[in-house]
Amino acid sequence: MSDFLPYFDTQTLFSIQGLIRLLESEGELQDQLFARSRQAKLSNIDNIVYFRGLIEFSNACQKNCYYCGIRKSNTQVKRYTLTADEIIAAARYAHENGFGSIVLQSGEINSPAFTEFIENIIKKIHKETEGKLGITLSLGEQNEQTYLRWRKAGAHRYLLRIETSNPGLYQRLHPNDDLHSFDTRLHCLKTLKKLDYQVGTGVMIGLPFQTTTDLANDLLFMHHLDIDMCGMGPYIEHAQTPLYAYRDTLLPLSQRFQLTLKMIALLRLLMPDINIAATTALQAIDPMGREKAIQIGANIIMPNITPAKYRNQYLLYENKPCTDENADDCLSCLEARISMIKHRIGKNTRGDSLHYQKRNTQTYESHLSGKN
Repeated sequence: MSDFLPYFDTQTLFSIQGLIRLLESEGELQDQLFARSRQAKLSNIDNIVYFRGLIEFSNACQKNCYYCGIRKSNTQVKRYTLTADEIIAAARYAHENGFGSIVLQSGEINSPAFTEFIENIIKKIHKETEGKLGITLSLGEQNEQTYLRWRKAGAHRYLLRIETSNPGLYQRLHPNDDLHSFDTRLHCLKTLKKLDYQVGTGVMIGLPFQTTTDLANDLLFMHHLDIDMCGMGPYIEHAQTPLYAYRDTLLPLSQRFQLTLKMIALLRLLMPDINIAATTALQAIDPMGREKAIQIGANIIMPNITPAKYRNQYLLYENKPCTDENADDCLSCLEARISMIKHRIGKNTRGDSLHYQKRNTQTYESHLSGKN
């Protein structure tokens, strides 16, 4: 075991070459990586898994990202938007079943009507659950005023995935127009931090044109941005997208899966007290994918509580699991799986990022001491 110590000293771990070596690791070195990330998680956040009830309330989207199955130009998608009552009912289910938090996710829409709709939904959820239910938003790029209105209404967290920290690669994944700008995405992330959201981002792993160096830089990007939470997973192609043309250039799914586990493990070592999601895309490759991610570093799972009749229309990628289950089936299955890997569910608690809490405490203390 001591033979591997040089790979995990701080200077090496925070270097591009050190990260590349660990991302390409196999055998005993990979086992040591997973053992260390597992211990880092247990030492910092214990064996608790927090649930975020995922409500995919609309697949309407104004964007045309080349990798996404609900992109605007995909005419084969049957578009839907849940009513306010349907969203509130799903939130009530989460609250009554001890989830502690929900995620409101949709395609990206920018309009005064959409801003107001979300603002009212957040307020109604708070009233319905007596302010006890944590609310994460994943609604894409918005202007600062919109983010501020949603924050004041009671949203706590915001997930906006950068997808890749390489601007050149980002451009290859999006149309070259004003709606798809790397600089805009980065500006939004910084704005969310300024507005005191718990900020999450993430990347796709195994993309066409992506290199291991890109992934190493992604890890350092997330550390530099000082994120509070992360949701990243393997890239899985969708036949109704432009990137599908490059499917023959992709790593096998099994390699994308292993690379994702190594990204989770490394991020846990770099940022030991953040929240890291075990994404559903892992389960699309391996039936025990989310559980394997939890065992080596992840601590968040997002059970899908969208009404079952809509789930087949929110397919960002192919072979998405659990689209035919109702919320009760999904919950019972997950509870059994979490118990099987000797973890426990943090019920009736928001499960806020410890990193966020520490960062805010340090900022407050610096302000009091006059250092800020």
